[in-house]
Amino acid sequence: MTIRLSVLDRSHTRRGVPAPEALRETVEFAREAEAAGYHRFWVAEHHSVPGIAGAAPAVLATAVAGATSRIRVGTGGVMLPNHAPLVVAEQFGVLGSLFPGRIDLGLGRSVGFTSGIRRALGRDTGAAEDYPAQVAELLGYFTGAQRAHPGVRAVAAQGQRPEPFLLATGSGADHAADLGLPVVVAAAHGEERLLETIRRYRARFRPSPWADAPHVVLARSVAVADTAELAEDLLVPEAWAGVHSRRHGEFPPLEPPEAIRARSMTDRERHQFERALRGHLFGTERAVALGLEELVERTGADEVLVTTSGYDQRQRRDSYRRLAALVG
Repeated sequence: MTIRLSVLDRSHTRRGVPAPEALRETVEFAREAEAAGYHRFWVAEHHSVPGIAGAAPAVLATAVAGATSRIRVGTGGVMLPNHAPLVVAEQFGVLGSLFPGRIDLGLGRSVGFTSGIRRALGRDTGAAEDYPAQVAELLGYFTGAQRAHPGVRAVAAQGQRPEPFLLATGSGADHAADLGLPVVVAAAHGEERLLETIRRYRARFRPSPWADAPHVVLARSVAVADTAELAEDLLVPEAWAGVHSRRHGEFPPLEPPEAIRARSMTDRERHQFERALRGHLFGTERAVALGLEELVERTGADEVLVTTSGYDQRQRRDSYRRLAALVG
């Protein structure tokens, strides 16, 4: 099977491990992903989340790019409504200048998760209302077509060509199609919704200076181990953290899978936990190879962005190495 594989690493924190260690692990993990043959390595933006240390994607992407030599480096993504487009253009113009031909610019439209975070960021819930215009302004700083602020230039960005992507949250896929940009999609609301989003994006896509044709990046957790049970262990910590966040409004550090399986859960928590474990691709090499081939055939994805986290970093890295070996 031939499919391009990439990595999204959110720098998850783990119970009993200091948050700065998660950032250092991300940089080391990027080196291993490059050695294994992955195409891209992306980092993310989450503010005031105890379970995620990745909050400054441009800074972390710089560290990752400096620690690697070939793999493309970018974001999945920068939450553009949290920032002035000029500042993002300047940041990625500097990145592109320092690491030419290797920088991706993945963008999302989320605003800070709580009112307190939004106030700290100087944003409100309406900050994403003009998201397409924000994207157009940002990209205009690279092409010289920016007209929102006459006479303003992002000097380092001019002439740079980071590869832009939009995350398909909300109306993101429609915006990507209208702007002629690659899109990143996930099955957050089930596979039928996913397939419909992809169909609509491809039908609506208009070529642009950034992309001649539709390009779909499918985000999915994929775990490979000697047995299905060991592979599922990689998915358990994030599944439980998601259940906890729905109940308490806060995504916590990841816990060991054995501690979570031994936990006493309410019926509702148990239902949510079991539901959170569905829809992922995990198992032995043979099972994952078959599942991945079927998934790519159903969706027509151009590449797969692997998002697997996990408490045990040794097992997690082994899973990524095995997965890369499956597709050569």
